[in-house]
Amino acid sequence: MLSKSTFTFLSSLKKNNDRDWFNAHKDQYLAAKADFEKLVGEIILAIAGFDKTVAGLDPAKCTFRIFRDTRFAKDKSPYKNNMGAHIGTSANKFQQRAGYYLHLEPGNCFLGGGAYMPDGKWLKAIRNGIAEDGRFFRKLITAPAFKKHFGAMEGDTLKKAPQGFAPGHPHIDLLRHKDFLAMRKLKDADLLKPGFVKDAAASYKALVPFERFLNDLLDP
Repeated sequence: MLSKSTFTFLSSLKKNNDRDWFNAHKDQYLAAKADFEKLVGEIILAIAGFDKTVAGLDPAKCTFRIFRDTRFAKDKSPYKNNMGAHIGTSANKFQQRAGYYLHLEPGNCFLGGGAYMPDGKWLKAIRNGIAEDGRFFRKLITAPAFKKHFGAMEGDTLKKAPQGFAPGHPHIDLLRHKDFLAMRKLKDADLLKPGFVKDAAASYKALVPFERFLNDLLDP
């Protein structure tokens, strides 16, 4: 369960996204950071009940930094207006392995998982895996539990068939994906409820077959 003050801090940061304001409110940031990491720690314990690979993960190492890399960005705001965590064996290296993601942002909270902007090696492996066993993958993303929690698979797609795959491939709609995502939108109030961790864990559990398919393609 999250504290309402964490939402208050992020809302204020969005209106005052500069270093002077941030430094003057450093104590509020540290309190919000600790609050979010506490929630992430509770979620790790819940997920470990059905996925032992996350047992013992450090919440702080799963949580993304709030500081933005503005070197090549048009938006020079120094801080993110959100907090996020990627729970998995690759910590927050989300482009290399699927995990369980939580996004905290006033008015735009969600949880999910899958492959977001996968690196070239992983993207190639995913597409090859779908080309070889697309029927099985399609069953994963149309399974009752997956549909109940996430609806349909999301993610950016190519307009044309990716290089090396025929436009008429029976699973071309899946192969055109650049991301392979499962996302569940949340209301801010959801994260303030005592039962949120249990509720989130149920959604994450529904992700397991989908995540394993994506990750197993990289394993020897």
